[in-house]
Amino acid sequence: MSDDVDGRVESVRRARKMHGFIVSIPYYIVLTVIAFGAVLVVMDRWRRGTFVFGSAMLLGAVFRAFLPANRVGLLQVRSRPFDIAAMATMGGVMLWLSTSIYSLGTG
Repeated sequence: MSDDVDGRVESVRRARKMHGFIVSIPYYIVLTVIAFGAVLVVMDRWRRGTFVFGSAMLLGAVFRAFLPANRVGLLQVRSRPFDIAAMATMGGVMLWLSTSIYSLGTG
């Protein structure tokens, strides 16, 4: 009897752990895009890196806008309208910055 209860408790723990990972998948996707942008910046491709950062912020805003609150993981910080507006504004500004500033030496 005790082995049966321990087995069920362990399966519930595994299910909760898996649920926590699945809920955070949109966050992990945005984090991966940001990491790719950071690699570009480190490789001295700052315009492309900034473009990728802005795209990641817009992707986060889209996830926050269309996924339910219990599926966005750490992308949920404040209210839905605030999160969407903040990420979309920051993403738009970063995209504008990366496309409007000439790269060095191209005048």
